[in-house]
Amino acid sequence: MSLDARLTLARPDLAAEDLQGLLAAQAYAPRRPAVCRAPATAVRRTPAADAEQVDQLLYGERFDVLAEAEGFAWGQAARDGYVGHVALADLGPPGPPPTHRVAALRTYAFGAPSIKAPAIGPFSLGALVCVTAEEGRFGRDSQDAWFVLDHLAPIGLGFAADPAAVAESYLGAPYLWGGRESLGLDCSGLVQQALLACGRACPRDTDQQEAAFEAEIPRSALRRGDLVFWRGHVGMMLDAERMIHANAHHMAVAIEPLDAAIARIDAAGSGEPTSFRRP
Repeated sequence: MSLDARLTLARPDLAAEDLQGLLAAQAYAPRRPAVCRAPATAVRRTPAADAEQVDQLLYGERFDVLAEAEGFAWGQAARDGYVGHVALADLGPPGPPPTHRVAALRTYAFGAPSIKAPAIGPFSLGALVCVTAEEGRFGRDSQDAWFVLDHLAPIGLGFAADPAAVAESYLGAPYLWGGRESLGLDCSGLVQQALLACGRACPRDTDQQEAAFEAEIPRSALRRGDLVFWRGHVGMMLDAERMIHANAHHMAVAIEPLDAAIARIDAAGSGEPTSFRRP
């Protein structure tokens, strides 16, 4: 069996105990659930503050820990399955399960139920919150942060209907390799966040997304919400001719005519699109 190392909580010396019988390791251990307690934190390739960011956790998202070393936890993100290293300082023990998610592009919480209280955050679209009490327009979460209730949606309800509209809300956000937060994200992070906001599961990396969305279509059939894939890149169509994508050329989320993007990306050496898909 061939397992994707990005999504498999295993290395030669240690693997998750639920993988026994699937792959060999010197030892197996149980997963220990933790939760992201920072507004967002990096999932890194190696346990170092200057290591490559391969993904991000948002506030309230679960991270299953298998080992700790050098101030980092090695484990797996529950939302998209990505394996990597997260700073221990940004993780905490699980509390009550989330009751709400952040439904605004970004929002602040406060140290008291007042907009004049010290601000905490900002928290990005999709962050998970457990509301334990309400006072006026505010809800207090299990970490004693007060969120504006109008910026939250109950878990399982209030999903957006149009992934392309969600993607457009990120217009101008800086490009950030491995990012998923509203303050910076990459091409596949933008697609993932747009689909998650609509209640649709989505893998993390472009090749995983291209494999997951099997409905391949001809270019002539492109419409709003369809995806265009290149080797290592993805964009979402706003209509039959224009695409929105987080990209390192503009270093931002930008709207670009598809023809112009195809010509520019090909000239840069990445070739023609590999497929057009309808998620």
